[in-house]
Amino acid sequence: MFGTSGIRGPVGEVVTAELALQVGRAVGAETDRVVVGRDARDSGALLVDSLTAGLRETGTDVIDLGVAATPTVGRAVAWRDADAGIVVTASHNPPEDNGLKLWQPTGQAYGSADRERITERIEADDPDLQPWDRLGTRTAGEERTRHVEALVDAAGGPDALDLSVAVDLGNGAGGVSADALVAAGCDVETLNAQPDGRFPGRPSEPTPENCTALSGLVSGSDYDFGIAHDGDADRMRAVAGDGTFLSGDTLLALFAADAAEAGDSVAVPVDTSLAVEDFLAERDVGVVRTPVGDVFVSEAAAEPGVAFGGEPSGAWIWPDETLCPDGPLAAVRIAALAADRPLSERIDDIPTYPIRRANVECGDKLAVMDGVERRVHDTYDDVETMDGVRVGTDEGWFLVRASGTEPLVRVTAEARDADRAEELLERALELLEASR
Repeated sequence: MFGTSGIRGPVGEVVTAELALQVGRAVGAETDRVVVGRDARDSGALLVDSLTAGLRETGTDVIDLGVAATPTVGRAVAWRDADAGIVVTASHNPPEDNGLKLWQPTGQAYGSADRERITERIEADDPDLQPWDRLGTRTAGEERTRHVEALVDAAGGPDALDLSVAVDLGNGAGGVSADALVAAGCDVETLNAQPDGRFPGRPSEPTPENCTALSGLVSGSDYDFGIAHDGDADRMRAVAGDGTFLSGDTLLALFAADAAEAGDSVAVPVDTSLAVEDFLAERDVGVVRTPVGDVFVSEAAAEPGVAFGGEPSGAWIWPDETLCPDGPLAAVRIAALAADRPLSERIDDIPTYPIRRANVECGDKLAVMDGVERRVHDTYDDVETMDGVRVGTDEGWFLVRASGTEPLVRVTAEARDADRAEELLERALELLEASR
């Protein structure tokens, strides 16, 4: 039922009002107060109604933030002294999808044990329904202003930044970023600012292909940089003042180097570029690798000595602020960096290495992965199996990982020069072929 990013899928098929009711009842069985919110998808209103009905049936009080960015809801759990938060969102997925993501008071998403417990409650189908005089309440809440205030503080205070910024909200719920940047002193122009769950301005995911209008606007005008969010604003991507769309690894390196001091570590998923590790090593900052998924990055970022966590897909976590990926916080942090030194200059300091990828169709991908894991231990010393099989060598690394949704095994290889990257890809493909 739950993936690493909660429940997500097509409305009316995977995600239904009945499912939202069941989730509400299951979460309500172990909570007294829950904060809920949703992105701009029309289906969200229906799902929130069902979700809150399930929560209230079990005696849980609901604070409904309405249409709100996921990080606003994530932060509000602690602000409102609630036991949990639930966001109805499919994040960067297309408009036909929706979903539910559950949050702890720390700002972390529900971990695997929490998700399993909720799943067991749903499957047991024995909700703890309360009588008429013990039903929970539903009240409207507004935490956007408090989120803006926290973001302005993170930017250095009111009017601290004298910048011109283009903000592409992707018709999503991330307007808090524009509010915060304005309050911090920036001259802001927005694109696709009207919340609309059909995402008519561009597809929700802020990829280079989907953000060509933002890149063109920034490069053709006098903007210092641009930022883009997905539908619920847990992700943030950026464009330098010359129109260059910054890769996720480049952003990760910039944020991590700014957040961490010598001796600290940062949490990154197993598919992060070697360039990030090299860039940070020059600053005596280490990396802690995690499985792919912001839930795992958040768990690692909560550990002592870990100053930052990030995923190249655009999820950024500053544990001293919140353990929820906060796209608006990333927006003001990148603004502070740009105010100190242009992003187009900063990215020149970060190396880029050749990376090679391949997809191999495998009918029994799990059995193939077992074979790959057995074989690599016979040949290599630096092997990690937390999420697929990652092998480190003196030249670089390769990752063999089963697709979660297709009968494919994905192979990625990276090295500091192109020939070595090709060699590592070939080695990985040979291992895969020998395991079929």
